[in-house]
Amino acid sequence: MLFESQEDQLIRSAARRLKGRERRLYIAEVTIELCDGNARLSESRFGWGRETASKGIEELRGDVVVERAPGGGRPSWEQRHPKLAAHIREIVEPKTQTDPELKSSRRYTNLSAAEVRKALLEQKGYRAEDVPAERTLRDILNRMNYRLKRIQKGWPLRKTKETDAIFENVAAVKATSRADPETLEISADTKAKVAIGDYSRGGKKQDWLGRQAGAGVGS
Repeated sequence: MLFESQEDQLIRSAARRLKGRERRLYIAEVTIELCDGNARLSESRFGWGRETASKGIEELRGDVVVERAPGGGRPSWEQRHPKLAAHIREIVEPKTQTDPELKSSRRYTNLSAAEVRKALLEQKGYRAEDVPAERTLRDILNRMNYRLKRIQKGWPLRKTKETDAIFENVAAVKATSRADPETLEISADTKAKVAIGDYSRGGKKQDWLGRQAGAGVGS
């Protein structure tokens, strides 16, 4: 554009001060009045996109009414594909649990995005091109409030090489002690933990609780 009149400058300046639908309608009115409704001419003269001018003219005529809500943005994938999103929930829900500490509304699942995608293909009959990629599906699961919780694999306890010898020794000692009338056999549960000290039972030892003064066992 070699020459721009003061009038064109004012028109362009006014358009820059408008937003959204109001700007499109203003561009449409200018295009109709000064460019005979020609969007290409409007683009050439004022530098506006021809698509913007064309859409504004359609809106001005009432053919199209499209105005996005403030902050609305583009709908998420799951909002645009509610049926597939419902199938994802059907697959994931049986494998989920709530937050054990009830500190959030998140739901934890041991299914990976790859496993969910495979289930959509094999169980729900979707075609590969109709299902999001694994990375996209991971984001979708996060937006649907699912979090992957890795399950730690449980390993069986290994028996040490000394285990048999230890139990054989215990059995031999027990057999010897039972044959000795002077030996007292006492059974104790070594798994039970009883705290003794300044922070338990007022600082008193266990033997002192509930006992009357007098001779005790072993006196």
